[in-house]
Amino acid sequence: MKFRRSERLIDMTNYLLEHPRQLVSLSYFAEKYSSAKSSISEDLAIIKETFEQRGIGTLHTLPGAAGGVKYQVRVSEEEAKPFVEELCDLIKSPERLLPGGYLYMNDILGNTAIVQKVGRLFASAFADTDIDVVMTVATKGIPLAYAVGNYLNVPVVMVRRDSKVTEGSTVSINYVSGSTKRIQTMLLSKRSLEDGSKVLIVDDFMKAGGTINGMISLLEEFNASVAGIAVLVEAEEAEERLVDDYLSLVKLSGVDVKEKKISVKNGNYFDKK
Repeated sequence: MKFRRSERLIDMTNYLLEHPRQLVSLSYFAEKYSSAKSSISEDLAIIKETFEQRGIGTLHTLPGAAGGVKYQVRVSEEEAKPFVEELCDLIKSPERLLPGGYLYMNDILGNTAIVQKVGRLFASAFADTDIDVVMTVATKGIPLAYAVGNYLNVPVVMVRRDSKVTEGSTVSINYVSGSTKRIQTMLLSKRSLEDGSKVLIVDDFMKAGGTINGMISLLEEFNASVAGIAVLVEAEEAEERLVDDYLSLVKLSGVDVKEKKISVKNGNYFDKK
């Protein structure tokens, strides 16, 4: 089937967006569209320029017989800042306060548009990092982890706090919660993570970092390494931070239950980029 150039550009763009960080050979496109490689190269140059102008991402070209083209998501600071400020406005709403000073976050984590944007930002920040899998702890971090995994084109694994029959045999560890100082348990299915995997840890909230520190310890049992840590919200007033190198979008700087006031500001995302 012969494609017109406009059809070819649309179809190629769609394919690249659906397969981020996957190396696609020029031969694949040339055979698919019955076109010369020179024509495919010209098309890819147009797509690359449009992606970069529109802040969609970029295309990396690898020369040689085993080369090809690879799409990576990129989010500019000009695009990211308004979104992070919007997040801050959402989180500091007084109606979000729950008894005990907790914050209601289910509306944000259940908003697919917001979750996808968070996923793009995190994926953009780690676009050049070698990552095999995204890890989170059940349950609130799951939507974020899947959004990031989608843009990085890697699988997601979930750490649980209790055993499930459908998980098969598991590896479990005890860890100390950074905020409550209580000993807790987390576990991961032996089948979910390959030996030596490079893991991006994603979570919705970090106080002292005990849960994330527990996941880091769990990774050691699989001979896996931490490729990065990304959290939606971090608490600024943690007494003892157990995790140092991480990325955050929003920083919770204070909660006044009596005055029903939530103080937030930008996280360290723009400092780390």
